[in-house]
Amino acid sequence: MTSFTVDGPHEIEWENRKGGRQLVFDNFWNDGSKASHLAAERGCYVFVIRSGGGLTPVYIGQASVSFKQETFNPSNRHKYQNGFSNYAKGTPLMYFVVHPNQQGVTNKTQITEIEDFLIQAGVAANTELQNVKGTQKPKWSIKGVIRSGVGKRSSAEVEFRKIFNLHD
Repeated sequence: MTSFTVDGPHEIEWENRKGGRQLVFDNFWNDGSKASHLAAERGCYVFVIRSGGGLTPVYIGQASVSFKQETFNPSNRHKYQNGFSNYAKGTPLMYFVVHPNQQGVTNKTQITEIEDFLIQAGVAANTELQNVKGTQKPKWSIKGVIRSGVGKRSSAEVEFRKIFNLHD
């Protein structure tokens, strides 16, 4: 089994401007920055807002070539800024799910599977997720187990959730 690692959080610079808060990406990958060691790595990345003690995913993507090449492309910058503008307060962060260094080719299939999983988890946590691909919510639920809203769970539902290690 391939084991990916999580690296982060890494703050993204921003500044107040006349039109509102604006993200600044220029120094993120500079030599000596806290994220510079990830520039050539591959995997998935998650743009997050930390606000009020919580973390909210805003956009999830994958990089099969390198994080530096794909994380802050023009399309992603636009999505990050759109998501960031929904928050009057909060700190923009980036987390990385890093493909292990190993001999052979990058496992793009696993990177895509992780991205799909993270998008599904992300849209469950934030209905305003900036992703387009993969955000369709399944049209089913299991009462008291998954996608069924709030309410007191029966003992069978609680136990069933434990079987699959499902948490709120």
